[in-house]
Amino acid sequence: MRSILPFLHIHLHRADAGAHAEAMNDQTWDAVIIGGGAAGLSAAQMLGRARRRTLVIDAGEPRNRFAAHMHGILGHDGLDPRELLARGRAEAARYGVRIEVGTAVAVRDTGADLSVRLEGGATLRTRAVVIASGIRDALPSVPGLAERWGREVLHCPYCHGYEVADGALGVLVASDRGIHQLELVRQWSADITAFTSNVEPLDDDVRARLVARGIRIVEAAVTDVDPDGVDRPLAITTADGARHPLDALFVAPDPVPGLGFADALGLARTDAPGSPLAVDAVGATSHPRVWAIGGAVAPAATVPVAMAGGCLAGGAVNAALVADDVAVAVSERARERARAWEARYATASQTWSGRVNAALATIAGTLTPGKALDVGCGEGGDALWLATEGWHVVGVDVSATAVARAAAAADERGLADLVAFTTDSIDAAAPAESFDLVTSCFLHSWEDDFPRIALLRLAADRVAPGGHLLIVSHAAPPPWAQHVHDVPAPRLRPPDEELRLLALDPTEWTPRIVEVRRRDARDPDGAAAVLEDGILLLQRSVASI
Repeated sequence: MRSILPFLHIHLHRADAGAHAEAMNDQTWDAVIIGGGAAGLSAAQMLGRARRRTLVIDAGEPRNRFAAHMHGILGHDGLDPRELLARGRAEAARYGVRIEVGTAVAVRDTGADLSVRLEGGATLRTRAVVIASGIRDALPSVPGLAERWGREVLHCPYCHGYEVADGALGVLVASDRGIHQLELVRQWSADITAFTSNVEPLDDDVRARLVARGIRIVEAAVTDVDPDGVDRPLAITTADGARHPLDALFVAPDPVPGLGFADALGLARTDAPGSPLAVDAVGATSHPRVWAIGGAVAPAATVPVAMAGGCLAGGAVNAALVADDVAVAVSERARERARAWEARYATASQTWSGRVNAALATIAGTLTPGKALDVGCGEGGDALWLATEGWHVVGVDVSATAVARAAAAADERGLADLVAFTTDSIDAAAPAESFDLVTSCFLHSWEDDFPRIALLRLAADRVAPGGHLLIVSHAAPPPWAQHVHDVPAPRLRPPDEELRLLALDPTEWTPRIVEVRRRDARDPDGAAAVLEDGILLLQRSVASI
C-alpha cells in the first residue's frame, strides 16, 4: 500500500492546552474580549463554561454608568447597572475567565493568531477577539447637559420613561433621529415640549404630526440646563430668555464607537449613525477570527439585547475554535501518517517492485498520452511507465525518500524531462493545472480515519474536461494481511460502493469501468495467492468547467 500527501493545510495557531502562566502575555488565549460590559461578560460566561482560556480587558467605563437603575431586563428590573456587572464578573470568574483592567490600543492579524496591544505596552496573543467595547455618547454642547446625563437628562424612553411618566418632559431634538425619539416619548406623557432649533425649519409633515399629538414646539436654541427648576428638577433656558421647567429632558446623542484599536483589521462597517461594525446574526465580522457585539454593532441596543448578542457570539466563537481544534487534530494525524510512511521507506532500500500496475498499464495503454497526475506515486513505478509511453507526469507522495528514489530512477532512465516528483499536496502540485489522466493506485492505509474518499475527490477535481480518473484499489485484504501486519484488516470497499461514496455529479462524470478483477500473486513466503483489485475508470464530460 502506498502513502499519500496530507491534503489539509491548517494555518490557525493553537497553543499547547497545558501551557499556563500567570502573566497575561505569557500564553496564547483562546479568546480576548475587549470590553467588560453586559455584552462582553455574557460572551465571557459562555466561553468560560465552554472551558476556553478567556481574558476580558475592561476599561471600566460602561455606557450606562451614569444611570442608577436599569429597566426592561426580565428578573432584574430596577437593578443598579453596577450591580449587574459585579454579578457578571463574579459568575464569569467562577468559570475560569480572567478579567483585567486595561485599554486595548491595537489589534493586529499576525497570520498565526491575533495580537492585542494594551495601553502600557503589554501584548497578548489570542486565537479569537470579541469586540465589546461599546460606544460613547456625544452630547450636544449645552451647559449643564452632561452633568445631568443619566439622571434628569435621559436617552431611552423604554429604559426610563415609566419613571417620569405623566411628568413635564422635554426632548432636545439634536438631529433627525430626535424626531423619532420625540414621537416615542409622547407615549409616556401628554406634557411634551420639543426643542427643535437644531433641525429647523421643520418639515411641514413633521410639524403637523407634532401639533396633532399636542407637542409644544420651541424653536429658540437651548442655552442652559439648570438643575434648579424650583417646582421641577430641571429648568431649560432658551436663547430668547424663556425658562421651561421640566421633570426630565430626553436627548438622542451621537454614538461614537471608538474602534480605532481595530483599524489595522479593516473591518467592514455599516452606514448607520456612528458607522458601527457590520456583523452577521452571531456577531461575526468581516475578519474570520473577530466577533463584535453590543454598542459597537448596535448603538441603540438595550442591555438585554447586548446580553443576548454576547451569548450568541460566545457560542459562535467556541464553535469556530472547536472547528479549528478538529482541523488541527486532523492535520496532525496526517503528519503522523506521513512520518510513518517516510519511516517505512527510509528503513528499506526498496519498498515496491518498481513495475507498473498491470491494470493501469492495460487501461492507460488505450488512452492518448497527455498530462498525467499520479497521486500516491511511491517510488514512481507507475509514473515512470507513463513517461515511457509519452505522458508528461507529475507524481506526488508524502515520503521524501520515496520521491527521491523516483526522481533518481527518472534521471537514470533519461525521463527527467517527462516526469517530476514532489511532496507537495494534491492542490499544490502543479497549481491551477488540470490533467488528462489522474491515477491513484492502492491509496490505502491501516488507520480507520484515513480520508481516502476525500483525497479521491480532490484527485477528481484535477481531471481536465474530457480526461479520465483511474482508481485501482484493494477490493479485499490480501490473504496474508492479518499475519503480516498483526492488526485487523482495514475496511476495503468494492469499486461500485466507492463510486457511490465519491458522489460525483452524474451529469459531469461517466463511469467507463466499475469492476473487480482477480490476479495471481505471491504471498510474503512465496506461496501462490489470488488478489482482488477494484477498478474504477471515470471520464469527465468535455463540457465540464
